[in-house]
Amino acid sequence: MAKKKEELDPETLALIHWCIEVEGFLVAGGATQEQAQEHIEDEVEWFTDLFYDGLTPEQAAKEALA
Repeated sequence: MAKKKEELDPETLALIHWCIEVEGFLVAGGATQEQAQEHIEDEVEWFTDLFYDGLTPEQAAKEALA
């Protein structure tokens, strides 16, 4: 029996893509890709709040690097 592929809602997809962009700015700011991913995973609730507060990925990365 084949597994049904789980579909994500558009809002969740937007958040995931936003976090991917944040990761790029964290790396540009000096973090390794692994460090950036780990930080986003560890602080997912905080980053989610920044997303819903309307910060751009670049703004969120600056907040994280501050």
